[in-house]
Amino acid sequence: MRLAKYLAHAGVASRRASEDIIRSGRVTIDGAPVHDPATDVSGTERIALDGEPLTKERRAVYMLNKPKGVVSTAEDTHGRPTVVSLLGSSSRLYPVGRLDVDTTGLILLTNDGELANRLTHPRYEVPKTYVANVKGVLDDRALQRLREGVELEDGMTSPARARRKGNQVELTIHEGRKRQVRRMLEAVGHPVTDLKRVALGPLRLAGLEEGRHRKLTPSEVEALWKNHRQ
Repeated sequence: MRLAKYLAHAGVASRRASEDIIRSGRVTIDGAPVHDPATDVSGTERIALDGEPLTKERRAVYMLNKPKGVVSTAEDTHGRPTVVSLLGSSSRLYPVGRLDVDTTGLILLTNDGELANRLTHPRYEVPKTYVANVKGVLDDRALQRLREGVELEDGMTSPARARRKGNQVELTIHEGRKRQVRRMLEAVGHPVTDLKRVALGPLRLAGLEEGRHRKLTPSEVEALWKNHRQ
């Protein structure tokens, strides 16, 4: 197994983030610093991060209904509550992707770096569905623009699935640009006043109260692995 993959499986970070950690010289094998993420390991070596030995953790995935005011990080320098602190778990967990501080809804936390990579890497195009309250009522022209793709300052978005739900709009995207849904709706003339993520891949948020979390079942985790485009 490559060293970066070992770190990801040990719950250190995603595989890509683990590669950067290794290159920085923070990882040692049998006491010697290693800088190549592709270094092969068997798991019998003494592998340490910043001098602390690493052991593989049992993989776990949790779903959280994130409230407003909570940041999607493991720690926050400004003392704000984080998604990790809401779980109160002793396991080393980190969020899968991010929701901005004012967005509520479904976010996953895991110690499985490989799964996190599968769910966030653009290659796999995992669908994410949001429900937004917006200023004004979207007409058919605005919906069509969302479905065809919207020109933003960082380029054209991929086509989205968009439909009206009463006074709200439901939008499904496959990308993960920063504040993308808010920027798309503002670009078609309807700034967001409230935003909630209600689905990620095959998972739906239904039945989970705001601020609460639950561990995914083995069948749900398996469905996440299968729910991506090759």
